[in-house]
Amino acid sequence: QLEESGGGLVQAGGSLRLSCTASEFNFNKYMMAWFRQAPGKEREFLAGRSWRDGFPVYADSVKGRFTITTDNAEYTMYLQMNNMKPEDTAVYYCAAALYGDAQTMRNSRNTSWGQGTQVTVST
Repeated sequence: QLEESGGGLVQAGGSLRLSCTASEFNFNKYMMAWFRQAPGKEREFLAGRSWRDGFPVYADSVKGRFTITTDNAEYTMYLQMNNMKPEDTAVYYCAAALYGDAQTMRNSRNTSWGQGTQVTVST
């Protein structure tokens, strides 16, 4: 089960940290990732942590502003979001895919999703 928290309203230039509790997911076997979906747009990959080497990967749209981290002992994943922009407004989801990868997990039937948390960035 995946459950996000930490969403809310923030002003442009501000920061938020999202959390995802991922009970029963072995981070050494699962690709863990953050996605978002804005109204009328497709779900977008933001950041992921590879099960292969533990290294993070980022979408160009958030590179340098967002940071993904994991606490393996607590089965928790975080997304630190800095210098936020109005275009970051969306519902944010955490996701997990067994031996998955960033390129395929959005459309994979084997991907598990959280319920999402709303993030709104005001001008």
